[in-house]
Amino acid sequence: MAKTRPCVIVSRDELNAHLSTVVVCPLTSTIHPRWRTRLSIKCAGRSAEICPDQIRTISKSRLEEKLGKLTPKTSAELTRLLGELYAT
Repeated sequence: MAKTRPCVIVSRDELNAHLSTVVVCPLTSTIHPRWRTRLSIKCAGRSAEICPDQIRTISKSRLEEKLGKLTPKTSAELTRLLGELYAT
């Protein structure tokens, strides 16, 4: 739990502006190419997977440096995947 790991903030900017928390999907360097619940990306020049199946809410105080931004294509794919996992 004390480990620092990169993540993708998935909560809306409108919420983030007013709350002391953000909703994130953590990244992992353990690649699972056959898992439909993961999304492969490059982060800081390394292969990684976004883990929307591990979504969580964290305090903004835990955030450190911004490493980058998702491409529009990756962002759309993540939105689709989150809908598939959590929409009713």
